[in-house]
Amino acid sequence: MLPSSLSSSSASWWVSCLRFVLALSLLGVGSGGDPYVYYQWEVSYISASPLGVKQQVIGINGQFPGPILSATTNWNVVVDIKNNLDEPFLMTWNGLQQRKNSWQDGVLGTNCPIPSGWNWTYAFQVKDQIGSFLYFPSINFQKASGGYGGIIINNRDVIPLPFGLPDGDITIFVSDWYIKGFKDLRKTIEEGGDLGTPDGVLINGLGPYRYNESLVPDGISYETINVDPGKTYRIRVHNVGFSSSLNFRIQNHNLFLVETEGSYTVQQNYTNMDIHVGQSYSFLVTMDQNAISDYYIVASARFSNSTTRDRLTGVAILHYSNSQGPASGPLPDGPDEGDTYFSMNQARSIRWNVSAGAARPNPQGSFRYAI
Repeated sequence: MLPSSLSSSSASWWVSCLRFVLALSLLGVGSGGDPYVYYQWEVSYISASPLGVKQQVIGINGQFPGPILSATTNWNVVVDIKNNLDEPFLMTWNGLQQRKNSWQDGVLGTNCPIPSGWNWTYAFQVKDQIGSFLYFPSINFQKASGGYGGIIINNRDVIPLPFGLPDGDITIFVSDWYIKGFKDLRKTIEEGGDLGTPDGVLINGLGPYRYNESLVPDGISYETINVDPGKTYRIRVHNVGFSSSLNFRIQNHNLFLVETEGSYTVQQNYTNMDIHVGQSYSFLVTMDQNAISDYYIVASARFSNSTTRDRLTGVAILHYSNSQGPASGPLPDGPDEGDTYFSMNQARSIRWNVSAGAARPNPQGSFRYAI
């Protein structure tokens, strides 16, 4: 039954659209011999106070950010989404290739939005893919209020990792954030206005640790990442923000880059990394510092001015299990906010590791040449 809010002409359009997509879906998306993984998600408004001000955000199964979608190379993924918002909703799977399956990609033109009160089941195969990706709402500015989460595609057992097996796997979401809801932001743009500067930067949906009492008000919840000394963790960092490039760093710890969005990289250390909107990186981080205190995790806006710099700094805590006290003192320095050359040169330093097997052994194949 169609939602009562739809006119007869709108209803006809929705029915035609859904029939077309359903017909395409019946063509099949994957191999029957590969495993299936099933997810049941409800998208709804929930209350949160990421910057100390209560507001409405978009949650998935009551979570903000949403749950991790985990699969293994070549698995078939089925995600049933119930839209409990008061307007259409569309989810996109950023970086997943959707081979011969573009109608499941979750963008307008290839996928119809899910009407309010309706379910839609996405079905796709993560064929020949590995690595770290993300999902988010693709229409109506909804991403500015949440609805996002991470995707992990694990290696098959027959394909070894090009690095030692980490002791743990941690996902971190960094994002700029507006206290205004997505509907107000959308209205501002539709009326020709400017969104202005974001109100803050979140780490895993939470505001900054109170590293400076004059800059950060009391009562803001912050993220704590718990680790054990001597262990190495794979930390997947996603910029799920709306407009701001962010520089990510962990006080006194190196970021050993190993993968970005499904491609293994030439492995090298960084002290910090510019992560632009929609990008995902995997680092190996070894907990090799003493435990005199906790350590800062920082995500700060790039290309901002001095008047907004402090406001656009997200701070979380890295807590060793044997830590002897809270983090204190100044935050670790990042690059100059306006240094575009730093960002471009850093991006150029990242190289694809063509010698590593990824989703398949020897993905480059064998070639001969002659002169």
